[in-house]
Amino acid sequence: MAKRTSIEISKEILTELQTIARSTTAESRMVLRSKIILLWHQGLSFAETKSELDVSEVIINKWRSRFSEKGMDGLRDLPRSGKPPVITGAQKAQVINLATSKPGKGYTNWSERRIAKATGMSQSKVNEILREADLKPHKTEYWCGKSTDPEFEQKMVNIIGLYMNPPENALVLSVDEKTQIQALDRSQPELPLRSGSPKRLTATYKRNGTVALMAALAVHSGEITAKTVERNNAENFLAFLKSLLRNNPGKELHVVLDNLAIHKHSSVKSWAEKTKRIHLHYTPTYSSWLNQIEIWFNIMSKDVLKGGVWKTKQQLIDQLMLYIKTYNSERAKPFKWTYTGKPLVA
Repeated sequence: MAKRTSIEISKEILTELQTIARSTTAESRMVLRSKIILLWHQGLSFAETKSELDVSEVIINKWRSRFSEKGMDGLRDLPRSGKPPVITGAQKAQVINLATSKPGKGYTNWSERRIAKATGMSQSKVNEILREADLKPHKTEYWCGKSTDPEFEQKMVNIIGLYMNPPENALVLSVDEKTQIQALDRSQPELPLRSGSPKRLTATYKRNGTVALMAALAVHSGEITAKTVERNNAENFLAFLKSLLRNNPGKELHVVLDNLAIHKHSSVKSWAEKTKRIHLHYTPTYSSWLNQIEIWFNIMSKDVLKGGVWKTKQQLIDQLMLYIKTYNSERAKPFKWTYTGKPLVA
């Protein structure tokens, strides 16, 4: 019977080997090499390892020796010899010209693969040229253009003034809606997070309806007041404003809104004009970023909606309301809201 021997491995390296061996995304050769070393650590002989992994003793001996000499570095492939590929100036110019032009044929953006096909180069060579030129044709960034609102400065100063120096005995509320929130259920159970593998969901799903969330952020306390509605219309929006007024007796309400049609509906404006304690402040055109509730919607989307699974619409509603209750009790505080770009007015 073959003598059983083993190798001592530090806790850190053992964890790394186990992670690679269980991984579904690591290179198959690294998975095999890690398993060879783990079986050695467990005391399996050459013959037992050969039977377990269906590899030759030559391979087993190679990776055992490499690991003994260099540890984890020994399991990785050595740099390949050979002359590095030469990239000419004409090739660089061709790739850069394509990457910075409109692709045509119905495409919006270039990919490295399609640039390689169009130029007859390898994708690795295209990648090298683009990296050297710091070009990323697959990536798009968005920027905020100048508002066309002739009253931009007046409206902006008014809203910033409410944030920085609110009137006495006043409540400043940043209000908006997040619409078309889908209650999605997956066709298969969720596979939970584990070492070497993220949480996984099936790409196929079932829609269980949608809801809209109307929310108000109390700017100087950070607390959220919210309500789900079936339809995002002027009637429901007006009802939400009335509930905010009822829930804050004796206070002046200054409500910051964007220019959505339902926010400027005649019924809303008419009611606000007749109601002494509420004042509506609209952001300038194309400047809804001035409305702080947008920050909270982004936080909520990451905490609740990303990767969520709901069997029914009511489950979604219940989770949203529970999250808001938890947020108010544990996390609500004023945002340190700043603008770090160039001045937008003289």
